[in-house]
Amino acid sequence: MKVLLIKDVYKLGRAGEIKKVAAGYGRNYLIPQGFAIPATPGAMNQAERITVKATERRAVLNEELSSVAEVLEGKILTFAVKAGETGRLYGSVSDDDLMEAIKANFEIELEKRQVETEPIRQLGTYVVPIHLTMDLIPEIKVIVHREGEIPGEEDASEEEAAVVEAKEAKAVETEAIEAEAEETEASTEAPEDEAVEKTEADEETAEEADEESA
Repeated sequence: MKVLLIKDVYKLGRAGEIKKVAAGYGRNYLIPQGFAIPATPGAMNQAERITVKATERRAVLNEELSSVAEVLEGKILTFAVKAGETGRLYGSVSDDDLMEAIKANFEIELEKRQVETEPIRQLGTYVVPIHLTMDLIPEIKVIVHREGEIPGEEDASEEEAAVVEAKEAKAVETEAIEAEAEETEASTEAPEDEAVEKTEADEETAEEADEESA
């Protein structure tokens, strides 16, 4: 089905745009939540007016929320969790958990739609975008680490392992280059040795011939 967006919708479009969406998504979410209306001929006549109004409203919001974006940009949130040997969490870190942590750490209260992210179910470091407006999308770093361990410890171990692996690969590559060089040198020297032997043999033959003629 086609809908006319009357509000900005992240990953879909800006207010005033006409979009083709799945019928269930349009009827069960966009229209009931007030993000869109059916794209009837009458509604489409309002598209330009909606676009102008939305642009003005977006500019105001960008100005109001710019300070919030500055506060959030590049910030780090850590979560100590229980996890199995493979690093899979016993549970997950949800968008609700992120919203609570942001409120507790930065005194910023967000709406659920502004922290749309898949639940985190594995130890690691993640970058999560915060959708303040279509133009203001600060990113925060989320570190999920095992209880009792220092945040970033696993990342450091992974980096060390990568360094060791790179060194081993370099050593193997160096050995291969040296072996190839030795083979090339040997194949180059062989003909020279043969040439020398042949020359010496020719000289001996010539000397014998001179002695006989004498």
